[in-house]
Amino acid sequence: MATRTRIVSTGMYVPSRVVTNRDLEELMDTSDEWIQQRSGIKERRWVSPGETTRGMAASASRQALERGKLKADDIDMIIFGALITDYIFPGTGVLLQRELGFSKPVPALDIRNQCSGFVYALSVADAWIRSGQYKRILIVGSEIHSTSLDLTTRGRDVSVLFGDGAGAMIVEACDEKTPHILDSCLHSEGKFADALTVIKPSANDFPRLSENTKFDTSIYPHMEGKLVFKNAVTRMCEVMTELLDRNHLRASDLNFVVAHQANMRINQMVLGELGIPFEKTHHTLDRYGNTTMATIPITFDEAVQLGKIKRGDLVAFVAFGAGFTWGANLLRY
Repeated sequence: MATRTRIVSTGMYVPSRVVTNRDLEELMDTSDEWIQQRSGIKERRWVSPGETTRGMAASASRQALERGKLKADDIDMIIFGALITDYIFPGTGVLLQRELGFSKPVPALDIRNQCSGFVYALSVADAWIRSGQYKRILIVGSEIHSTSLDLTTRGRDVSVLFGDGAGAMIVEACDEKTPHILDSCLHSEGKFADALTVIKPSANDFPRLSENTKFDTSIYPHMEGKLVFKNAVTRMCEVMTELLDRNHLRASDLNFVVAHQANMRINQMVLGELGIPFEKTHHTLDRYGNTTMATIPITFDEAVQLGKIKRGDLVAFVAFGAGFTWGANLLRY
């Protein structure tokens, strides 16, 4: 009987510090109404001094381990993703392995696929488990955006969108009769890589840091908003259609869709185009903002805890992000 991959458990962590749109009005020329109309965000969580990507990842991972009645040494592999990590190197995967107190060495893979990172990571984990190389894998996305945003009117188009947080998922080998991950579709289009970037500091700079670095706006996120919005809607619709067609399904067959939490208008347009009613999804964007790779595991975790997603449900994940990269997963939970 063929080996397949099932979701065991999930966990999440968001900082306790709540930053509302009203709070941002004190920092830049913006308004609560403008932010909500543009994005659907009412507030987000930002870290306090001392919080780290590895610390948030560990909190989410421990919750997933506890819910799965597992301990760290039951994990065979770690896949970790973040835009900006604790160190330039090494990656945070090994720091998370140390933080969780493994008594044995396990491989740790760090990926950088931004907002689509989780659908990429889940596909990689599924492939490894199907191959028989690993039996149980911990996937974690942990993001701190707040410390690298331009909190002035100049940066408001981007800075109002992002929040901090971590989401974790444990997957393991199962037989094909058990509900499992069915399929994944992944894509990229590098010609638009410069449309959503943080460029500096760069290894291509000589010297890498100079007295002018702190005044260079390339150290802050840059986004061509209209281009990103248009491509996000188009590509998320396309990859969902591809995924469904490949598995001889219709959108109406889905019990639930977890979409990346970047912009409420994007998700409304994608679901509307696919004919998926809004009651078949869950949103965390309004409370947590865009936590990039962490949005799908955070949103999935909440939906499961609220009883919106139940065992046996047919669920799709879909995301689009910088690169451009995008993808979708189909699973029977």
